[in-house]
Amino acid sequence: MIENAYDEMQLPDGTPRSHYRRYGTWLHSQAPDRLARRRAEADSRFHRVGITFAIHGENEGAERLIPFDIVPRILPATEWRMLEEGLRQRVRALNAFLNDVYHGQEILRAGRIPAELILCNAQYRPEMQGIEVPGRIYAHIAGIDVVRAGDGDFHVLEDNLRVPSGVSYMLENRKMMMRLFPELFARHSIAPVEHYPDVLLENLRSVAPVGVTDPTVVLLTAGAHNSAYFEHAFLAQQMGVELVEGLDLFVRDDAVYMRTTRGPVRVDVIYRRIDDDFLDPLAFRPDSMLGVPGLLSAYRAGRVTVANAIGTGIADDKSIYPYVPDMIEFYFGEKPLLANVETYVLRRPDDLAYTLAHLDELVVKEVHGAGGYGMLIGPAASRAQLDAFRARIIADPPGYIAQPTLALSTCPTFVANGLAPRHIDLRPYVLSGRETTIVPGGLTRVALVAGSLVVNSSQGGGTKDTWVLEN
Repeated sequence: MIENAYDEMQLPDGTPRSHYRRYGTWLHSQAPDRLARRRAEADSRFHRVGITFAIHGENEGAERLIPFDIVPRILPATEWRMLEEGLRQRVRALNAFLNDVYHGQEILRAGRIPAELILCNAQYRPEMQGIEVPGRIYAHIAGIDVVRAGDGDFHVLEDNLRVPSGVSYMLENRKMMMRLFPELFARHSIAPVEHYPDVLLENLRSVAPVGVTDPTVVLLTAGAHNSAYFEHAFLAQQMGVELVEGLDLFVRDDAVYMRTTRGPVRVDVIYRRIDDDFLDPLAFRPDSMLGVPGLLSAYRAGRVTVANAIGTGIADDKSIYPYVPDMIEFYFGEKPLLANVETYVLRRPDDLAYTLAHLDELVVKEVHGAGGYGMLIGPAASRAQLDAFRARIIADPPGYIAQPTLALSTCPTFVANGLAPRHIDLRPYVLSGRETTIVPGGLTRVALVAGSLVVNSSQGGGTKDTWVLEN
């Protein structure tokens, strides 16, 4: 555990924070064996439902349950309103940036972001240049990773705009908590989250191509071997839309159709859960068996909407992250409501020199990395790991950023020895369509290993239910 970490539940003198007081009284009245039984029941139910995730490094096809913690993370209404406002501002700026870089590129001409960071970036898709997308919205679904540092303030750690995952666990966690502890929901006024699939569907329908009044929406998956397949199937079922793979779709006369037993059905909106590279073998990777040949031509013709838009990844590349505050000021003339974490951009000689001199103190990330891969946590690394990572940085400085090792906030977590503090983050989901909607809360991820800062499910982290109190 990092010293001086903000405790979500308790004040420094050990008394509970006001929004945790009622829950804390209940928690400490519970016998440990009852909590252990409830946790075992949750594991059993999740296993039966099939809520699994593939873990990096295990045998191909190996999956396990994402550990679920029965102690919720609680946010008071006042904190949530502040956080929600900052998230709206940030995602609005990211959408404005995406529209700009694929059209006028004013922010590049103004020198606010180095042009080579965009135009030479693998995530930038020149094929999208000049394409008008409905509502000028590129990031229809954004998962913004937020952490609370030692001072108690929220900071944005990462923007996830390509195919952000995890929302199904947010929904299942809430359902599980209501099943296990119904008395808590009678005692607390907790903002609901179960309407998220309805809001998502309405959001997707609202960005259908011009002139389409009753759009057909599908969810495009890479298939059952994808690590997040459970979520793909879950969301499709909850929205009442078809779950399709690339072979289920075809393009004719610049329109996309779905094969059905009743014949072809026109598709208007594709909620894609596969990366750009695999979407269209005629435009991107010719060896892709996952996409739809000709999809880009239908997209360019304005006859189908893809959510999130092709090319959105340029805005969640970690080399672009340091410039989001500049985007907010450039497009809106506003100061960011949510701060970034201090970041060293290793393409800059001074930042590179500082990072190499303080490697054992910093967190270093690959700019194209995701899921906790390609990352070094300096204070937890061995000398051999530091030396190996140092060589990688020196070989490709622009491929990395570095940040201070943050004292991520902690929340009580039920582990083998009882309740103990564990580091957490939060991923709220921001939906942009005709309106911008944020379901209260999000997915709280927890580092289950004592002292660990790695919360990613793909790295063995767990999840918690997130309560936003309505009063």
